[in-house]
Amino acid sequence: MPSTLSISDSKDFFDIVFMQIDAGKHVHLPLSGNSMRPFLRHQRDVALLTAIDKLCVGQVVLAQLSTDTYVLHRVISIDGDMVSLLGDGNLTPERVHRSDCRAIAIGFYRKGSTAIDSTSGWRWRLYSTLWMATRPIRRILLKMCDSL
Repeated sequence: MPSTLSISDSKDFFDIVFMQIDAGKHVHLPLSGNSMRPFLRHQRDVALLTAIDKLCVGQVVLAQLSTDTYVLHRVISIDGDMVSLLGDGNLTPERVHRSDCRAIAIGFYRKGSTAIDSTSGWRWRLYSTLWMATRPIRRILLKMCDSL
């Protein structure tokens, strides 16, 4: 893991993240927030990010919503230059321009594990497919997960 940096705000932090990604490096990003619950958790899990080669539905991307707002959400549709994103724990999608999608998650370190859960692995692809299919009943599933 990289050493901790003292940065004044999220824009400065993400400028450094994007500089590293643009230089061809992978970046470990500790997760903050609950928008990707129930499987990815705030301050527990870490995303491994890299540059986007080809943007596809189902991928988890780091996108810039505004000057100082960034999200790590799943691509649910692509329509020309517009991309719809949805956090696994969210019910309402965001729409961004393709150029606002700045990095892709190629894996996650979950539950303190030192082994990466690769987004190209069969387990992650199965989970993604099933979870995306639950969108019509996601509100119910999230309440059930929250009550556990």
